[in-house]
Amino acid sequence: MTAYLIVEVETTDDELMAEYRKHTPGLIAKFGGKFIVRGGECDCLEGGWTPSRMVVIEFPDMATARRFYHSEDYKPVLAMRLKAGNSKAVLVDGVPPA
Repeated sequence: MTAYLIVEVETTDDELMAEYRKHTPGLIAKFGGKFIVRGGECDCLEGGWTPSRMVVIEFPDMATARRFYHSEDYKPVLAMRLKAGNSKAVLVDGVPPA
């Protein structure tokens, strides 16, 4: 079953975040992942939630998403994102195939 890494990001260091973004596509692909959402317009419909940037990445399954997030390859890249802004991230299972 697919899994999704959902990240809300508020950038405080544009230069460092730009550097972070250079590294993520290749790493995500290495783990079989792909971007579903990478920024773009957010329209708050309920609850006053107004994220400045949202990212959604699809992985083949939860185990693979966890391996990506905790991998030695991603650790230094993740450190860039954490230093370049404030973020919240969750992993969630997708819907089982019908």
